[in-house]
Amino acid sequence: MLLIFFPAFGEAKPSTASLVAVAIYELDPVEGIAVAAVGEPGQRRFFLVATGSGRTLTLGCEKSQLQALIVRLHQMLEAQKIEPPEQAAEAEPGSGPTLGEPEWQIGEIGLGYHEARRMFVLVASQGALGAQPGEPPGAPPDDAPSIRFWLSHDQVIAFSKQAESVLSAGRPLCPRCGLPMDPAGHPCPVMNGARPIF
Repeated sequence: MLLIFFPAFGEAKPSTASLVAVAIYELDPVEGIAVAAVGEPGQRRFFLVATGSGRTLTLGCEKSQLQALIVRLHQMLEAQKIEPPEQAAEAEPGSGPTLGEPEWQIGEIGLGYHEARRMFVLVASQGALGAQPGEPPGAPPDDAPSIRFWLSHDQVIAFSKQAESVLSAGRPLCPRCGLPMDPAGHPCPVMNGARPIF
């Protein structure tokens, strides 16, 4: 099984100098998993919400982590030669996951595929303590707890579509420069001759 981790933007990679016992919780099987966003476009906070084993779990996360996860999900679906169904089930408009109080802010998200079980496994590790939803988390401590979410092929496809719809519901992108446009206006770098510095 291969796991690939997506740290939050600007986060240092954890050191591998020593092995430490880490609490790993399993949500196996996952009954449902979705992305939720709260707030106005440009100020939204993002959450990963999963149900299983008789409970609902809410974790805070960053938009950039979700974007990287969706890209990797598509690559892994293609690598496993899993075709999405022609008529994928669409979520009802306005229906979203029920948010609970976030357990913690995700520091890293990993993704793998278990060949023998023919299931995807999504691993979320807690960020640095004290990180609040909407703030970039620091590097996770060596003993940060993790949760494994076991997902079927159909769940991964449905999750990918639902997450993409939530992510695309934010600010529209400028057709000239590709940056998000605020309702109050957009200082487009293409129009004034300056290029954005990243």
